Amino acid sequence: MSFAAALSRHPDTAVAVGEVVGSVLEQIGSRPDLAFVAVSSAHVPRVEQAAATVQTLLDPSAFIGTSASGVVGGAEGVEDAPCIALWAARWDRSVDLHPAHLRALPVGGGGGPSGSGWTFEGLPDGPSDTLLMVADPYTFPAPEFFNFVARQHGPTAVIGGLASGATSAGGNRLIIGGRVVRQGAVAVPLPSTVLSRVVVSQGCRPIGRPLTVTKSESNLLLELAGKPALAQVVELLESLDADERRLAAQGLHCGIVVNESRLDFDRGDFLIRGVMGADRSRGAVAIGDYVGVGATVQFQVRDAVSAAEDLAEWLGDTPERGALLFTCNGRGAAMFGESDHDPRLVSERVGPAVAGLFCAGEIGPIGNRNALHGFTASMALFRS
Repeated sequence: MSFAAALSRHPDTAVAVGEVVGSVLEQIGSRPDLAFVAVSSAHVPRVEQAAATVQTLLDPSAFIGTSASGVVGGAEGVEDAPCIALWAARWDRSVDLHPAHLRALPVGGGGGPSGSGWTFEGLPDGPSDTLLMVADPYTFPAPEFFNFVARQHGPTAVIGGLASGATSAGGNRLIIGGRVVRQGAVAVPLPSTVLSRVVVSQGCRPIGRPLTVTKSESNLLLELAGKPALAQVVELLESLDADERRLAAQGLHCGIVVNESRLDFDRGDFLIRGVMGADRSRGAVAIGDYVGVGATVQFQVRDAVSAAEDLAEWLGDTPERGALLFTCNGRGAAMFGESDHDPRLVSERVGPAVAGLFCAGEIGPIGNRNALHGFTASMALFRS
């Protein structure tokens, strides 16, 4: 098996594509099993030519990609500047990979939290261990798609991210083979024989203590452990030291326990959602998800130190030698003061064959539940 990654900062699209394709050809040759490309917004006007060139010259069996506000190539991250990153993999054993263009179709007047208001076309028949996917956030309801996958295909992990190359519908570009589409999602089902594991580093740390939801309504926490939710939050904030109180003031988060059978909870045991606001008249706290009575939650804070520690802990002393990285466009320079933080840390553990993009939302499983995340680093790590 062999992996390759290349990055070009050249502002001319033809030159940039030539550089990354040439580099990958030098590293592993033509006809890889899988290729992935991320192109910055500056290259979108010529993305059709770029996609066709990669498909023709590299000739990968399965090829997907997307436009993005920034890309990752090797140990480098580039934000808000012309750039193209290309990644490719070849496995020694025979691998039959087929890319798919997924489309969302509303049913019965639109979508809903149960996912029953949407159906999806293009998903290959039969079960898949993992689905590598990039999606347009304006035309593809990812959370509803996760529900659809769970109903139709059972425990399939979905890993990837949302295109970040535009701020309105129709602006993003998705690549499948030599074609470019403007809506939906592109994906490749991956067998466990090539994918080692997926990692979702949410970068938060718990504060206070776990609390059982004793009353809720939609996305409102009304009571926690028998007391008004807002009163519990105020009590928590008053108990924090000055540093934690400062972090909470910058953004308080709610961690929803994903495995209630555990006795103790730590990083990785929570699905992180933002605290959106409060209703003083009802003593309620609004969060970015639906939580039912009986669930366990614990409030969280996030900072650069916690995010770096969490990512390093998830990677560990990894044996993998290829990675696709989907990191939030709110991380990078905004969180760490540098665009290279996440790709450099991943490259230190995995090696130079790392590529990906800065996303408008990251996709990955927490426990057995696929979810859309923010301020997260999601990764597909490939077997060496």
